[in-house]
Amino acid sequence: MFKRHKSLTSERKREIFSRGATRSTLKNDLRNFHCLSHFVLSAGPLKSTPVVKHSRTTHFEIEILDAQTRKQICIVDKVTQISTIQDVKQKFHKTCPKWYPSRVGLQLERGGPFLKDYITIQSIAASSIVTLYFTDLGQQVSWITVFLAEYTGPLLIYLLFYLRIPYIYDMKEGSGRLRHPVVHVACFCHCIHYIRYLLETLFVHKVSAGHTPLKNLIKGCAFYWGFTSWIAYYINHPQYTPPSFGNRQVTISAINFLICEAGNHFINVVLSHPNHTGINACFPSPNYNPFTWMFFLVSCPNYTYEIGSWISFTVMTQTLPVGIFTLLMN
Repeated sequence: MFKRHKSLTSERKREIFSRGATRSTLKNDLRNFHCLSHFVLSAGPLKSTPVVKHSRTTHFEIEILDAQTRKQICIVDKVTQISTIQDVKQKFHKTCPKWYPSRVGLQLERGGPFLKDYITIQSIAASSIVTLYFTDLGQQVSWITVFLAEYTGPLLIYLLFYLRIPYIYDMKEGSGRLRHPVVHVACFCHCIHYIRYLLETLFVHKVSAGHTPLKNLIKGCAFYWGFTSWIAYYINHPQYTPPSFGNRQVTISAINFLICEAGNHFINVVLSHPNHTGINACFPSPNYNPFTWMFFLVSCPNYTYEIGSWISFTVMTQTLPVGIFTLLMN
């Protein structure tokens, strides 16, 4: 009897112990699950792995034909979408070295406009094969070469006439005559004008990096150099007749000439540094500089000052060649 009671007691203890252990285990499991869920929630949503897309680069074939004969010159292959006409010209030059890029003119159709260098192939391509027509633009020169040649010539030519080299004038006729002050003032003003042109071309103006046919250089030089020779010949001639109103006419005209030259320079400086608002460039407006107040009256004061300079030079020298040049410049 006693043994049976003892065994029952021990079984109850085991049962109670097992229930306590089960409850503690459940508590621990609930606590671990709570911590795990809290950690997952605090970590935020799961990020999906980005899908790597393999982009396919489209290549074009550029068939280049002669614009006159329509015969095929070459095929430029492996041209990407973002390639430009300038890139095509570079590859064309590698295939045909005798035509350098600035000499190559490309058209979509015969007789059409030449394509600009910045145009992309994707914007003009209707299929994977693009046909372009080639035209030889002839000998090309850079724009800065054109401007420097046009402005350097008049500066040197006028000085040759001013020095009265013996091959131009009769030395016997010119040795006995004194020069009128207007001759020296005119030489000074003429040199100032073209020196300003040269300096602004080099340091102020943003000259295009493009090219122009050689014939344009010849035309420009013929115009400026020819008129300068005509003007300088008359003003520096030993029999040159001074202005009708003498030194007063020369002085007033020279002052007005210098004012117009200064105004032209300041306007060119303002135009070379336009105001920017965001991505848009605003047209220059008057500022504290009095020479820029001309913007209140005209939209391009640099041309107004240029005309004023040559009108002043015409009145100062009172010669027909200067008047004709001033009329043609306007």
